[in-house]
Amino acid sequence: MSKILGSYVLETSHNFDEFMKALGVGLVTRKLANATSPTIIFTEKDGVYNMKTVSTVKSYDISFKIGVEFDELASDGRKCKTTFTKDGDNKLIQVQKAENGKDAKYVREFTDTHLNLSCECDGVECKRTYKRKD
Repeated sequence: MSKILGSYVLETSHNFDEFMKALGVGLVTRKLANATSPTIIFTEKDGVYNMKTVSTVKSYDISFKIGVEFDELASDGRKCKTTFTKDGDNKLIQVQKAENGKDAKYVREFTDTHLNLSCECDGVECKRTYKRKD
């Protein structure tokens, strides 16, 4: 899964505001989130992956094992049962089953130069592209 490891900075974003609305994110938080260009850093040690999202507004850090459900407090405040799975060497799929709020699915596809992120909640889809930094 070496294609996954590394740092990525946001390059393009399409329909992110509508996706956040579908999740139930408030106007002020949406405005702040839309104004940032976060960096995502993936690392791995002994089968435990870490995904850290860093921005000027808020940072978010989770650790997970592939195929193992865990409790996640999502960056928007939802309490979720979350599972990451992989599809091949270059795709991570994150499914959040919300205890309070709406479910969401994130598909991250990694190439040699980019991370392509697809987000979905209640039929609303968002596409975000991140450029590899290292």
